[in-house]
Amino acid sequence: MCISFTYRILISVSFRPVNNPFTHTGKLETYDMSLASKRYEVEDILAAQEFYHSRKWTDGLPVVPPTSDAVQACLDWAMLPAEHLIGIEPVRERVITAEKLAINAVMAGCLPMHFPLVVATVTAMLQEPFLVHGATASTGGCAVFVVINGPVRQEVGMSGSFNALGSSDRATTVIGRTVRLVLCNLLDVRPGEIDRSTLGHPGKLSYCIAEDEEDCPWQSLSEDRGIPRDASAVTVMAAGAPRQLMNEWTTKPEEILDTFCAEIKANLRHYSIYPGNYAIVIPPQLRQHFKDAGWSRRDIQEYVFENARILRREWADVGKGNVVGGRGDQEYPALPDPEHLLVIAAGGPAGGFGAVIPPWLGHKSKAVTVAVGACLDCEPTAD
Repeated sequence: MCISFTYRILISVSFRPVNNPFTHTGKLETYDMSLASKRYEVEDILAAQEFYHSRKWTDGLPVVPPTSDAVQACLDWAMLPAEHLIGIEPVRERVITAEKLAINAVMAGCLPMHFPLVVATVTAMLQEPFLVHGATASTGGCAVFVVINGPVRQEVGMSGSFNALGSSDRATTVIGRTVRLVLCNLLDVRPGEIDRSTLGHPGKLSYCIAEDEEDCPWQSLSEDRGIPRDASAVTVMAAGAPRQLMNEWTTKPEEILDTFCAEIKANLRHYSIYPGNYAIVIPPQLRQHFKDAGWSRRDIQEYVFENARILRREWADVGKGNVVGGRGDQEYPALPDPEHLLVIAAGGPAGGFGAVIPPWLGHKSKAVTVAVGACLDCEPTAD
């Protein structure tokens, strides 16, 4: 049985497109009283796909048509008016409103319950220490790595277990995808435009994980970064692709971390010597060894800080001898201090695997953590 219907979809971008050769069968409608975005009518879901793809308003994958009802449901869930200012991109001063953010969230496949996490993620990205313009416009090709902490993980069905750095669950996948659509549609970060990535990496489609707090021997990442345990939080980091490693031949924390440090040092040699945030992802099999030995998150951070460093002369071993000069004995630590290491508990229960997630460009961009529902610019109320 075939059903005939018409979609009324909203424009996902913050400006009106011009000189586009695509011809659609719908008509431009007037502004809604509550939602400011213009409406288009399309005949069916396939027409909606072509409408968005022809305007480069997608990431190359199909989108969910952003109808008024779907967009309003996201706004209602987060209790935000359509015109609410999420933030302003600091370099080009692009304004991001709750309505435009909700449109892109719907397109990415988000449910209303996911939208507060999207708001927190984009809020964190827009903080000046993150340097969203530099990170997303660089030829280095990093992606926005997102880590979710707190009770919201279970509320929206997130998993920090199997395939944690892949498509582990619906919520992390669509929230990560929303980041990409927001960058494209609201900040013009499209390949060949603002995005000047030479290669990029698959994390640009979606790069979001939930920490496995229930099976973690230490406090969560967000707690370590100053967020109360009973609050949900989002951490963002401008990150390269994950580098997987394996060590199943020891139970000693030092030796396990030597493997992580070797991967970090490889990045210092092969990519960039500048220190900054690194993230390491530790699955349960390796975490158990740290737990048995009584190692804390701080112990891990300090060990990696002391041992993940190289001498400039090591560049000569990887084809970069021309830049060693007279500074061969100069030492380059991966981390400015132990706190710059993000230690993340995630992954499936079996296998001595782990991952190192390197930074985009050292100190240029800093990881930012924001509590879900927090108002960063609100004036404090009087007692």
